[in-house]
Amino acid sequence: MNPIERILAEYPLMILDGAFSTELERRGCDLNDPLWSAKVLMENPDMIGAVHEDYFKAGADCAITASYQATFEGFMRRGLTKQEAKELIQLSVSIATKVRDNFWADPVNRKNRPRPLVAASVGPYGAFVADGSEYRGNYGLTREELEDFHRERMATLVEAKPDILACETIPCFIEAEAIVNVLEEHPEMTSWISFSAKDGTCINSGERIEDCARLLDGFPQVAAIGINCTAPEFVESLILEIRKGSNKPIIVYPNSGEQYDAVTKTWHGSSTGMCYGDIAKHWFEKGAQLIGGCCRTTPDDIRQIALWGRE
Repeated sequence: MNPIERILAEYPLMILDGAFSTELERRGCDLNDPLWSAKVLMENPDMIGAVHEDYFKAGADCAITASYQATFEGFMRRGLTKQEAKELIQLSVSIATKVRDNFWADPVNRKNRPRPLVAASVGPYGAFVADGSEYRGNYGLTREELEDFHRERMATLVEAKPDILACETIPCFIEAEAIVNVLEEHPEMTSWISFSAKDGTCINSGERIEDCARLLDGFPQVAAIGINCTAPEFVESLILEIRKGSNKPIIVYPNSGEQYDAVTKTWHGSSTGMCYGDIAKHWFEKGAQLIGGCCRTTPDDIRQIALWGRE
């Protein structure tokens, strides 16, 4: 069984962590930078560990690493050597793993929950470009070009030995296809694929999430299919659409409902105004088995999920 199957064989729900980058900002980090949260790997890795620890304490069964925007190209543009870039990418996994292992070493933290996973974040090509194209999917690149972009970073993350890869905020199916093709080069590793969506039926490229799920259903290394960094109002419909195309576990970790301006790198609007734990329970009842939060969610939101998820 893959790591997700092992947890879901014993527990009805796997709780993910919440926002990482916006949580770092909430704690005083300035992430108005093309490297975004990857910048903190360079400047304050202890802060990254503190965020992971707080999410474990809140009830998360999985830490998603700070590698979403950590790429060879991005770090080398900043003047780092290729070896230094590799070390920082792998540092994201080792930080999360160390915090997880320390947390799990205390028997008090083992009650009524699985040993948490470390999921190495693989952000989309648009995250590297840092122009908001992960919310559009209009890269203008071929599948082969996207495979070339992801290949070395994915190999570097796999080498760091996470439990699973979190291929997230994918805006178009051609990039998901590129990722799973590269994943097949590492038969020992599994991944989840989560798309960013613009409404209740389509991912940001305009392709139907049902069709994406159906196409990914045939890849045994894809352990779960779902949605992240998407408005909560669309999640119920997206769960139902995914289920039409696949019987794999469904993963959802939407944002708070606010809108991101990729030019100013600021958030606008307001959140749902509802208790995050309550709406997460509704998603669970509709069929999602892995639930967490993305941008602008907090450890308190994850704690609300754990209040009913640990019953």
